[in-house]
Amino acid sequence: MITICLLRHGETAFNADGNKYCGRTDIPLTENGISQAKRMNELLKEYSFDHIFCSPLQRAKTTAEIASGRPEKVQVDERLIEVDFGQWEGKRSEDFIAEDPNSWYNWLSDPEGFEAGRTGENAKQVINRLESFYNELMEKYDGQTILVVGHNGVNRLFMSQQLGMPLKNYRKIVQENSALTLITLDKHKGFNLLKLNA
Repeated sequence: MITICLLRHGETAFNADGNKYCGRTDIPLTENGISQAKRMNELLKEYSFDHIFCSPLQRAKTTAEIASGRPEKVQVDERLIEVDFGQWEGKRSEDFIAEDPNSWYNWLSDPEGFEAGRTGENAKQVINRLESFYNELMEKYDGQTILVVGHNGVNRLFMSQQLGMPLKNYRKIVQENSALTLITLDKHKGFNLLKLNA
């Protein structure tokens, strides 16, 4: 069994500006986002991390470095990158829904069969890369405690899949900026969600 502290990165300007979709756009944390990561550093002092992994995007990497207090231990893994949101990138949902309501309806009703923003990833592609990452953690690091810093989309899709939810319901899970989700993964006992948004 492995214990995982799963974080979403701290606030960015896109989050603060009407929650614009920020998939692969590589923008930094706001001052508030840095403060959130510092708060998380205090909360995580009770954990001793054997490994620390993050998305390659700077908002996740910076959060991992500050929250862990061990920037030298942070390892980037491309599989943790946020969902490719295609034509929705950099736009607020009310704007891109008005522009292309069918694309949004298709994603909400069947994210495994349709790409986000028409040209992005579908949910099955996201799950495949996340399963590859988490299965590797279970193989290599049994009995260890790991910090993983990712993104809202990928983290919620992963948790939905592990909880046996239809992936179209992933938006029903809320993961706040730089808030702690605590899970365990076991080859035999599967997934357990111990804390959400601590």
